[in-house]
Amino acid sequence: MITQPDHVPERLALLPASAADRFLTEQLLKAEQVHGGIDLAKAVEPLPEDDARWAVEPIRSLVEDAMFEFRDDRTRADAWLAPRLHATLRLTRREAADKRLWTHLALAVAPDYVAWRHLSESTAARPERRIPAERFQGPADRQCFSRLWWAAELFRNGADYEPVEVACGNQDLIHTVLRRDLIDHRPTAQALVRLVKNGKITTGREINGLSVAVTAAGATLVYDVLAPDEPRDPAALRHWIAEAETAPPVSRHVLPDGPDEDPVPEESVAALADHFTELFETAPVRGRKSEV
Repeated sequence: MITQPDHVPERLALLPASAADRFLTEQLLKAEQVHGGIDLAKAVEPLPEDDARWAVEPIRSLVEDAMFEFRDDRTRADAWLAPRLHATLRLTRREAADKRLWTHLALAVAPDYVAWRHLSESTAARPERRIPAERFQGPADRQCFSRLWWAAELFRNGADYEPVEVACGNQDLIHTVLRRDLIDHRPTAQALVRLVKNGKITTGREINGLSVAVTAAGATLVYDVLAPDEPRDPAALRHWIAEAETAPPVSRHVLPDGPDEDPVPEESVAALADHFTELFETAPVRGRKSEV
């Protein structure tokens, strides 16, 4: 398994896809050899020097702790890392939508984590072993780090990251639901987490069946009416981002706090959870026996 590059940058930057392609070698994708880092550093677009958010050391420290703590069960690292990555790398959604940032993080800062997380020990024993290139440079729901950041952004309940732990603890939920636009409705996200947490839905087939039913129902039912949400306060996010300069490292033992936004109205979450439970009872779930 590869280690970190010899040269790890001190600050995050932007790495365009055209420049990243030549570093996605077969040796890297097979976790046999990592690039040195020097040549890659010449291909990046720098970010503002006066912004403390772009420091690499807090992120490197997080991924190294994750690799040590979850060395016996790598998938569990997602639920631990997602809220801590989000609270460490305090971004606006516009900034987080820039794939160049995530490509730089994956290729220049922590390619060893990408290999560790997405090349399992059983896969690594096979001659044809290979890390999917999209884990380094790919869609937001597949790229190693962007998928965690966006999961934390979409599933957090105001400042509370506990729903993120639940969501990221279920690989089927984040794989199936994260790519659907409907999840940007906060009560929908919290209602889905509640059904998972309460054991109403557990398997990948159940989650996929429900998500299809939720999306289809959303075409005729406006969830904003059934489960209204309070508008986000942009000032809270701006203040949270501004605090990055003086914020201490996130705790490894307790969840950090996100932006000080109002949580989702409980009545909206309860209404949608009940509605989704009814949808699930009639949702087409492969392998589930229909009642006669």
